[in-house]
Amino acid sequence: MDTDSYLHSLLVTNPLREPTLRAAIETLHLPFGSSGLDAGCGIGLQCLLLSAAVGSPGHVTGLDISPKFLNRGEEIVKEEGLSGRISFQEGDVGSIPFDDRTFDWAWSADCVGYGPWEPLPLLKELSRVVKPGGIVAISGWSSENMLPGYPRLEARLRATSGGIAPFVHGKNPDTHFLRALGWFREIGLEEPTAKVFAGSFYAPLSPEIRTALEELFDMRWSDAENELSSDDQIEYQRLCHPDSHDFILNLPDYYGFFTHTLFWGKIAR
Repeated sequence: MDTDSYLHSLLVTNPLREPTLRAAIETLHLPFGSSGLDAGCGIGLQCLLLSAAVGSPGHVTGLDISPKFLNRGEEIVKEEGLSGRISFQEGDVGSIPFDDRTFDWAWSADCVGYGPWEPLPLLKELSRVVKPGGIVAISGWSSENMLPGYPRLEARLRATSGGIAPFVHGKNPDTHFLRALGWFREIGLEEPTAKVFAGSFYAPLSPEIRTALEELFDMRWSDAENELSSDDQIEYQRLCHPDSHDFILNLPDYYGFFTHTLFWGKIAR
């Protein structure tokens, strides 16, 4: 997926993800007035939620390697009237351009520990820029059930290259995102904790949520047909294409859900 398409997908699917991510952020009880880093911030959508959590005296710095994402983030923040509370910095999460112990906390969603990169160096780098006693938190999409009544087809879709993304077949199990508690312990973060947050949706779907789900289907399974049997391809086309009469979102009793998993710990004092 090219940058423009991915940017569009982030915006369109945000109504699905935002309530769940807000709940995750609220669980951290970030100190009022504190200063924090959103590493791999993309277009800054979580920066808005983080800023709300720390209040008007606080400050959030969004870090991303993509100038195009950061430019869009600055536009969004300006539209929200939050330019004084949120700023952006171009940079690599693997080499964060800030001094040691700069921030009161650090957050990363669908980035640190959630890509093809080795997670420990990234988590160490994230921890480096947080003050003693501060929180380090990483969050990631961890599951979905979006085809009610068709568990075999959905299981096969999950097993495709796109369906298991950003994980890679043959990768060391210790580096899988859901093993993150071990990473926190290995680098010496205190009180490592994990919690799952679920977002659910059911008919009748609002136009905004329906559009978001259509986009999510495409994000997760856009190339799946190439890896399915011919029978499964037919079933996928029947159930997962918006122009199909049997498109699953047309069900009058449609229901689905997804989960985000949050891991966090504290820098030793």
